[in-house]
Amino acid sequence: MRTRPALFDLFGDHLRSRGGRAPIAALVRLLAPVGIAAPAVRTAVSRMVRQGWLRPMRLSSGAGYSLTPLAARRLDEASTRIARIVRAGWDGRFDLILPYAPVTRPEAAMLTTLGYGRLGDHAWVAPRPADEVDAMLAGARIRYERFSAGPVSAADLARRAWDLSGIGRAYEDFVNAQRPLVTAVTDRSSDEEAYAARFELVHQWRAAQQRDPHLPPALLPPRWPGTKATQFFERHAARLRPAADRYVEQCLVGAGRGGRM
Repeated sequence: MRTRPALFDLFGDHLRSRGGRAPIAALVRLLAPVGIAAPAVRTAVSRMVRQGWLRPMRLSSGAGYSLTPLAARRLDEASTRIARIVRAGWDGRFDLILPYAPVTRPEAAMLTTLGYGRLGDHAWVAPRPADEVDAMLAGARIRYERFSAGPVSAADLARRAWDLSGIGRAYEDFVNAQRPLVTAVTDRSSDEEAYAARFELVHQWRAAQQRDPHLPPALLPPRWPGTKATQFFERHAARLRPAADRYVEQCLVGAGRGGRM
């Protein structure tokens, strides 16, 4: 597990709702159960400060860090976008973006995260428009045209634009990899063990969401593995949440008392 994405997951899943701040000692302690050592945490935090994601601050317990407005907005936008997609229906039309030149790898990754699939070097398509895409393309200085279109064969276009078989296999792999980890946590397990299992579950789930365009059910193959994976994730994330929350509070309180991490 890479340290910077783990820190984003930690802030997004646990610390955003607790004011978006924490002592460095607590950050170190909270990433230790998932195998990230203190030097790696401190290095990643320093890098995120330089990149504008975190800002240093003085807490009553000592040195700490908080989310910048940019980081808080990005975390909120990601959560809101996925929630909005899950709730939204589909009107049978696609959002079509035609860049005047092939986009670079970073811009392609951002379009993919926003739910767009590639239809060749000069066309990207999504089943619904992403509010952030215009600002993203303008910021990257990419000239483009944008249309709304309803193809004759929507399912065929979806198969061309997205590797649905690959995304489905990734969901199956997610469930197969996570099942032994989360089911090993029982009522006799410690809060730290529950926290570590849930952290890994959420971390891998968020990675899967970046690849999934969240297509309407009408465009998905029968017996879509993502449905089963979603049910699996929601069930175990909720089951492990109380113990994980207790462990987070324990770490935050311990750091506030000046405990050594």
